[in-house]
Amino acid sequence: MRLSRYIKIYPYAEKPGYSLLYSTRRASVILLNEATLKAAREGTLSQANQETLHRLGFLVPDDHDERQEMLTLFDRTNRAGREFNAMLVLNMDCNLDCTYCYEGGLKGKRYMTLETADLFIDFVEKNHLAAGKSVDLDFYGGEPLLSVDLIRYVSGRLKPLVEKRGGEYTFNLVTNGTLLTAELARELVPLGLRKAKVTIDGPREIHDAFRPFVSGAGSFDSIVRNVKATCELVGIQFTGNYTRDNYREFPRLLDHILAEGITPDKLAMVMFAPVTSTMAEYGLPEFREGCDSTEEPWLIEASLFLRQEILKRGFNTPKIRSSSCMVEAPDNIIVGFDGTIYKCPAFIGRKEFAVGDLRTGIQDYRDSHKLDLWKNDACLDCAYLPICFGGCRFLKLLRDGRIDGVDCRKDYLDAALETYILQDIKLRPVSEKH
Repeated sequence: MRLSRYIKIYPYAEKPGYSLLYSTRRASVILLNEATLKAAREGTLSQANQETLHRLGFLVPDDHDERQEMLTLFDRTNRAGREFNAMLVLNMDCNLDCTYCYEGGLKGKRYMTLETADLFIDFVEKNHLAAGKSVDLDFYGGEPLLSVDLIRYVSGRLKPLVEKRGGEYTFNLVTNGTLLTAELARELVPLGLRKAKVTIDGPREIHDAFRPFVSGAGSFDSIVRNVKATCELVGIQFTGNYTRDNYREFPRLLDHILAEGITPDKLAMVMFAPVTSTMAEYGLPEFREGCDSTEEPWLIEASLFLRQEILKRGFNTPKIRSSSCMVEAPDNIIVGFDGTIYKCPAFIGRKEFAVGDLRTGIQDYRDSHKLDLWKNDACLDCAYLPICFGGCRFLKLLRDGRIDGVDCRKDYLDAALETYILQDIKLRPVSEKH
């Protein structure tokens, strides 16, 4: 048995003579004393210790086999997949007038038609339901609840079709939260509503400056009121977008929602992400998990500070774990309001990155989207591969004007990963550490 190449080893200051080991492949953590770590390196561990460290992903029987396992990981995962995931962009309209609106020139009275919705349902039935797959959708916009009748229609048709074949139909909302009332949530839950991702950009005065209604009125109180009314009906993922100037004010938002009775047990997730004067620099704020790899010191400091404040108050927040770009998953697509199909939400409206449409189907995008770009010696031998897999194609495009190489995360992870792990150890409830 040998130590895996996909681990990080850090000295553990709180216990001299011990090292903290983290498996990027399994997201497992263990504390070892010097003698045990030395034995692991030399291959002289006891049988019991070998079995434990192998089970947790720290030891592997063979270097070559481990590398081959990573090379074939997506092939195996995709073959075993039993769920079809799609983001359905219902419109490009909104009842808010956010100062950093990502849609930019795409924003307007553009709505998915009933005909396009029917094409989508037919596409799902033909290409996925025949294989007995479950279906999980994200309804997106603009503001998807401006198209609530279409949500009712799509769900009303798909749910029985999926369940008839033994699958499960669920859907989620990416919403600004102003229209998600308790009454509407109670209506949509039986149709399959599971989660809603709601954005509040800091305390009231900051949020209302960044995300007012089209009328100019503040939206903060409406959103908090709706989150409070629906958080026990729907899994609320609570998000917010900060700037260099205001991120230290976000703990006041957490304290405000706690005072409103929105306690950690009532929210599925809390996470914050950066927004800059040029929103396109980062892509869709609601879908940046895994795409924030900038090395600007203030952003690293801000992300660590806010994550700690979230965990200190008992809220759940994403862990560092094995993940990959959705481009690599064939059963994961984005469908624009006009029926155009993409492989990444950040590519919506960029016709050069369309991979087909609902009428003609999906074209071969292996070359255009550079699948398997991480299958090179540098990436395969990097300890961070399982939590990076070549990074974010959109950020690579923005920096270099093309996506023909990896978006390397090494410097970012060198600076941040150890602190993330220590935060989880010290602040995350015991029930969430496994």
